[in-house]
Amino acid sequence: MLYVFGFERTAVVLSDLYFVDPDPKIKGQESPEHGVRLEVRKISPGPLHGSIYSAQPIEIGDLVWRADLLESVDGPPGSFDRTHHHPGVSRGLEPGRRVFDQELSAAPVEWVGHQLADLAGILDRAGVGGDPADDADAQSLRDVLPEVLEALGRLIDRVQSGELGQPPAGGPLASARAGWL
Repeated sequence: MLYVFGFERTAVVLSDLYFVDPDPKIKGQESPEHGVRLEVRKISPGPLHGSIYSAQPIEIGDLVWRADLLESVDGPPGSFDRTHHHPGVSRGLEPGRRVFDQELSAAPVEWVGHQLADLAGILDRAGVGGDPADDADAQSLRDVLPEVLEALGRLIDRVQSGELGQPPAGGPLASARAGWL
């Protein structure tokens, strides 16, 4: 499942996710994990390919900020034991360092809401802010923030119920990634 909330230059995208990392870098994260990933990304329209009535190409581009609301598949639903965020990016689509935060794990939807309410701060910390459209995007996001958080909560509920965040078909996997993000 993929949700996209697009504004002038910025988008908030969210999706369910399932991982098996064959070479986890952090001890204790060897087992499969699932949950919801939410990203702030750059967005831009592409040139029309056809008439004025043709579908508008849309590019969801570089990663700006990410929250991974993940938990161990073999753990209790709602543990958020692998939940973290990436306050910055390395380049393009590669995330920066993971930051584990007790407040994020304790109240993930509320924590994400506080972060998204300050889109200008997210963009500035990532070094991509400063365009006048960013102020408009920040206000537009604040206006729809309840909808974004509602979608986030629904995705979390559907992962925890077993409906989403499932492994790809085919049996035991040594490595897997299933989801839009």
